[in-house]
Amino acid sequence: MNLTMIAGLGNPGDKYEKTLHNAGFWFVDELARRYGGHFNYDKKFDAEVCRVSIEGTEIWLAKPQSFMNMSGQPIRALLDYYRNNVRGLLVAHDEIDLPPGTVRLKKGGGHGGHNGLRDIIRHCGNDFLRLRLGVGHPGEKDKVVSYVLKRASASSEAAILTNIDEAADVMPTLVDEGLNAAMKKLHTRDKEQ
Repeated sequence: MNLTMIAGLGNPGDKYEKTLHNAGFWFVDELARRYGGHFNYDKKFDAEVCRVSIEGTEIWLAKPQSFMNMSGQPIRALLDYYRNNVRGLLVAHDEIDLPPGTVRLKKGGGHGGHNGLRDIIRHCGNDFLRLRLGVGHPGEKDKVVSYVLKRASASSEAAILTNIDEAADVMPTLVDEGLNAAMKKLHTRDKEQ
C-alpha cells in the first residue's frame, strides 16, 4: 500500500467551518500546516488541493468542495487525473459511532450511514483507508443531522483536535511502515489516556 492521497470530508463555506461534520477538513488542514502545504481551489476537480511530502513521499491533500453527500466525484476525478489507485487513498471523516477523544484507522468497510462515505464508495468502491474521528452521537437517530451540522462543545472540540494531532503524528508511520504499524501506534495511544 503506497499512500498517495488524503481526502478530508466536510462542507464548504464559513457557515460549516467549525461544525462537527468538518472534522475531516480540520485533519487535512493540520497536515498542510505541518508539512508546508497551501490549499488552492481547482475547478476541474471541484476540490481544494495541495501536495505535501511526508517522509519523502509526495501526497495529495484534498478537500472536496461539492458538499458532503457528493464527495465521491471530486475524489474520483483526482484519483483518475493523477493515475492513483483507490488503495492509496485515506479518507478522514467525522464518526458519530465513536466518542470525542477516540480516533481509529481502518481499511475498507461500509459507509455506516455516513453520506460522504456512501458517495465515495459509489464512485470509487470501498477499498480505501479511513481515519474515523470520533465526534459522539446525539443519542437519537433523528437528531444526527442537526448534531453534526453544529459546533461541538468546547470539551468535545478540544478532544477532537487532540485526536487530529495524534492522527497527524502517525502519518509518517503509515507512510513508512504501513497500516498495521500506524494502527498499533494510534490505537495504543488511545488506551494509554
